[in-house]
Amino acid sequence: MTVQREWADKNYYADLGVSSSASDSEIKKAYRKLARENHPDNNPGDKAAEDRFKKAAEAYDVVGDEAKRQEYDELKTMLRSGGFGGGGAGFPGGFRQTAEDFDVSDIFGGRGSRSQRGYSADSGMDDIFGGLFNRGGASRHSARPTRGADVETEITLEFQEAAKGTTIPLQLSGDAPCNTCHGSGSKSGNPTTCGACSGTGFTSENKGAFGFSAPCPQCGSTGQVITDPCTTCHGSGTTHRTRSITVRIPAGVIDGQKVRLAGQGEAGPNGKPSGDLFVSVHVRPDKVFARSGDDLEVTVPVSFAELALGDTITVPTLDAPVKVKLPAGTPNGRTLRVRGRGVPKRGNSAGDLLVTVEVKVPKNLDAAATSALRSYAQAEKDAGFSPRSDWAGNA
Repeated sequence: MTVQREWADKNYYADLGVSSSASDSEIKKAYRKLARENHPDNNPGDKAAEDRFKKAAEAYDVVGDEAKRQEYDELKTMLRSGGFGGGGAGFPGGFRQTAEDFDVSDIFGGRGSRSQRGYSADSGMDDIFGGLFNRGGASRHSARPTRGADVETEITLEFQEAAKGTTIPLQLSGDAPCNTCHGSGSKSGNPTTCGACSGTGFTSENKGAFGFSAPCPQCGSTGQVITDPCTTCHGSGTTHRTRSITVRIPAGVIDGQKVRLAGQGEAGPNGKPSGDLFVSVHVRPDKVFARSGDDLEVTVPVSFAELALGDTITVPTLDAPVKVKLPAGTPNGRTLRVRGRGVPKRGNSAGDLLVTVEVKVPKNLDAAATSALRSYAQAEKDAGFSPRSDWAGNA
């Protein structure tokens, strides 16, 4: 179900200038009229018109959609009847659920995602109301474990290191588990279960048919309290220090790619999970190779004779060189493919090696070479060969 938290504060029918009983065609007609009159292209520099255009578009996105409109109408009806207060067997405006069956998250966008370090701005009204409507007054929430902070760093690799993969040492400064208490924060190593919330991390209060829950202020929703804090970390379970780790960079990373190492970030408080380490990889260009996805590209200089007569040339790869056969009459600029000699991929496979041949013209010829070349040029003419015979410029 697609809903928005801000629906509660908006009057979309008024924004479109129609009544709540307007038909679909009336709503569409009103929106088109407002959009046409207030479009920014027709009102350059008019901020008020731009705001009216945006409001109309937002309103039509909701009440112009049958499913969203039904949810919006039900929500507004419930709010007009007194919000979330009261109990009873049903709710006005079409709600036929009892308090036992009704979950406020059904109206406010489901259970939304949460950030890994508590509440996020995108977690929806479920994060606010959470266990507002729970079963039998018992909180639906368990304690939410916190975690250490994520850490980002950057490295620069040579082209071949990135293509083949490598292992590099890194030094990181930040929160790490306390060596004295092994990250627990407790001198004895045994944090005490919070008495205020019985270890759940939330306190509950029943009011009539509903149960309300909130993060426990005594333990900060962790479910535990430190009664004998460690003298080294003062109960936090972490100390700030520099540590060395070895990072394995997988084969085939590209420039700008981020490699995630789970659990290698800063330590969480009181033995909670560590954050993640994100390594941004920069790759230096190579003088010989280039990449096209998993294919390795190389341009090899050759002579005219090698292309005309055919030959076998030696071509570099990421590992040992390979032999590539040039068929007689190979045109300049042709690309030949060598299977499986490109960038390594998962599953013990690899991309291909793309070899492009490029004629290298000699700058200086001795007398013998010049004489031979002139004889060849004459032989070409005698045979009727012209390199521009099918060239577009001769059309």
